[in-house]
Amino acid sequence: MTRRKIAILGATGSIGRSTLDLVLADPESYDVVALTAASNVDQLAAAAKKVGAQFAAIADENLLPDLRQALSGTDIQAAAGPAALAEAASGEAEWVMAAIVGCAGLEPVMAAIEAGKTVALANKEALVTAGALMIEAAAQSGAVLLPVDSEHNAIFQCLAGQDRECVSRIILTASGGPFRSLATEEMDRVTPEQAVAHPNWSMGAKISVDSATMMNKGLELIEAHYLFGLPSSRIDILVHPQSIVHSMVEFADGSVLAQLGPSDMRVPIAHTLAWPDRMATNVKRLDLVAVGRLDFEAPDESRFPALRLARRALEDGGSAPIVLNAANEVAVAAFLRGAIHFPDIARLVGTALDTMAEPAPRQIADVIAVDRRTREQVSRLIMDLAA
Repeated sequence: MTRRKIAILGATGSIGRSTLDLVLADPESYDVVALTAASNVDQLAAAAKKVGAQFAAIADENLLPDLRQALSGTDIQAAAGPAALAEAASGEAEWVMAAIVGCAGLEPVMAAIEAGKTVALANKEALVTAGALMIEAAAQSGAVLLPVDSEHNAIFQCLAGQDRECVSRIILTASGGPFRSLATEEMDRVTPEQAVAHPNWSMGAKISVDSATMMNKGLELIEAHYLFGLPSSRIDILVHPQSIVHSMVEFADGSVLAQLGPSDMRVPIAHTLAWPDRMATNVKRLDLVAVGRLDFEAPDESRFPALRLARRALEDGGSAPIVLNAANEVAVAAFLRGAIHFPDIARLVGTALDTMAEPAPRQIADVIAVDRRTREQVSRLIMDLAA
């Protein structure tokens, strides 16, 4: 059996670490060519040594001496900066895990796509902000895009072997987050600690807050549009508190296919890592008898306006999704440091969409420029709120 050569962009984050766990459980099947990280030198060096990587890149160029020191005595090549991340993405690896958080991942992801790699997409920002550019680049290079988000991976699995012309709609499921039943008037008193306490998934602070506002589902709506080529009108969102049904596809004949599984990101990661085959994992198996029941309800867009804002951004097109994403990131960061209230996140995103008219991006540099201008604008709005 030929060992699959892989690279992991964002190796020290949650998705990167889960990917490494799966690789270490089946070391005969995978050859780790490259690993990258933003700034965690110690974890990057330790992971590179553990899996025998050939190349390790740190995003922060000031940390290159530290990385070289941490890798001294090994044959692992150390590098730093944007060019090094692009090299890791476009080098020898056949399969690339794109798990760099934020717009810092745009250029490496595009480098992997333009090099014709099989790209496991765990970076929401890639498709939300540059979806049209990346889909076009993949069509030209022959790159394969495999969704890692549990919802999109579920849809991808449900669509296997199906004619897309027979799809009526896709249904993204959402847990509803920790405030699904919270009264609207109580939203102002929500604390960052409450917002990051997700009932089903173990995630980082930013994505946990996105789940609490349901902006994560809005971003996934935009991702689904680009991944599966369906308009907003054929992408629905359904609240499913148990997070057992990860998403569904309805077909023209009335059939609905759903993908079920435990709330463990190693399941969709394993699906992309072994694709088009399957690999064994040691994740806890789903016990439907223990679950007992599966509940579904419509999302309340009056209490969770982020859903409406995301659909608006998708339908407006152009640079609106970039503005949505950047404004949300700045607002979430402000909420986490206590500078604004929980409902202010959606208000700031709405104001940014109302006031920023930007042309559609023609290249990744345009995406990054709009992202920067949006961040500056929303930061000023936050300062005005605090004044």
